[in-house]
Amino acid sequence: MKIETVQRWVASVILIHVGGAPAVTLAAYSTNLVDTDYGKGVGLWVMSGVVGLVTAGGVLLIFQRSLLSPWLVPGILPTAIAAFFLF
Repeated sequence: MKIETVQRWVASVILIHVGGAPAVTLAAYSTNLVDTDYGKGVGLWVMSGVVGLVTAGGVLLIFQRSLLSPWLVPGILPTAIAAFFLF
């Protein structure tokens, strides 16, 4: 395996961890916050979607793929699951 391929995989795993953890945390916390303050809960929910999309887009850029790809769906998956409990 080429060293460039290994570097891409390592960078993408780090990016998924660094970007995915806040996206999941924001989505989970937004469902709890919506009971007391609906506006803040929805705001955190939107932020989780943005962070997830940026993370998925970053991984696509690391592998030099097009940003218009079905692989963006896992980036908004935590947001979609939280929407079920939010609305």
